[in-house]
Amino acid sequence: MLIQDVIQHLLNTLEAKGFKTLVHFELEGVCELRPNQQKLDYLGINQKLARLGIDGELKSEYWKNQWEFVSLFNGQSPLKEAQNLAHAMRVLPTLMCQHGAAKVMMVPVAWGADKGRYVPGSGAIFSLDTRSVHIPNAIQMNVSVENQQGENLFAQQGLGEWIQYELLVNSYACCLLFLPEEDAFKRLALRQDYGLDAELSSPVVLSGGHQGSIALYKEIGKHNQAMGLEPLFFASDNSVLQYAGDWRKTARVEHRIGATSKNYDPYSNMLFILINVLEGINKWQVADSLPQFKDKALPVSLFDEHNKPDGQQTLGALSLFENETWFADKINFYCTDIPNMNVNNLGVKMKEMMLSKYQRTVIT
Repeated sequence: MLIQDVIQHLLNTLEAKGFKTLVHFELEGVCELRPNQQKLDYLGINQKLARLGIDGELKSEYWKNQWEFVSLFNGQSPLKEAQNLAHAMRVLPTLMCQHGAAKVMMVPVAWGADKGRYVPGSGAIFSLDTRSVHIPNAIQMNVSVENQQGENLFAQQGLGEWIQYELLVNSYACCLLFLPEEDAFKRLALRQDYGLDAELSSPVVLSGGHQGSIALYKEIGKHNQAMGLEPLFFASDNSVLQYAGDWRKTARVEHRIGATSKNYDPYSNMLFILINVLEGINKWQVADSLPQFKDKALPVSLFDEHNKPDGQQTLGALSLFENETWFADKINFYCTDIPNMNVNNLGVKMKEMMLSKYQRTVIT
């Protein structure tokens, strides 16, 4: 498979430079349970995932009948991680239906999947409002970089910030990769369009820092909590008496914008991440200062908007990706020496392959 060969070549390039990249996926979805079924048999599902050689496990998520597939830290390479997610997306619906589910939905938005609204400002207290809640489902990528001694280089000043910056700058024109269908853009607008600010915390714009849609976690996390804590001493009731930990081990960039979709391609997204890692490393090694990034709204649709009052056209994700040159140019740049492959215009060919699945949609 061409794209897997390119991913492996980028990993070889990183290794030759003295770097090891770690990337982990998280995938959310929703299911309907069979009658009289209280919950999924997560143990049974995870045992089958392990037998299939998939480095990940299924667990319950926040909303009723929402689930999450999370990576296990088994030392797998980013290529194996992409293979894990691609395999999991194929088999999870069958496995879940074997262990309690009547229907499995891998969609950006599970419309009306839960009921009950929070009292504004409470974050946890339900009001008397029982209107439906539309549940957003995300695919998240977590990225870190180690040196040859296994030290997390994001603990140093600069590298994590540069990779975060590259992802912020390049995610706009390439958002088709991780927002691959129209409902993915409706997911971004859920809080605003349906008054769900109290219930949802999904990202809506490209933003950085430690709380943005592309967040860098070092000493503190998304909720301003200390990072890298592990229980050290327990009381007789198993409550934690003292924590120990080192944030340097868990420092990472989280790309939190991706939407769950059957059109989501783990390999294209892994390729996108690795190119940004290489770009971040190269600039970190030579640049004096890091540019500032200003929060930026994402496109509102897969398709172009032609009927604006001022007569202007707003490009959708398809046109943005089709028009940009960065993605293809960087594939060409980093793959000039890939062995046993015709690299002439390789980036353009790969980009055309990614766009080809949408040709029928555009014609329609």
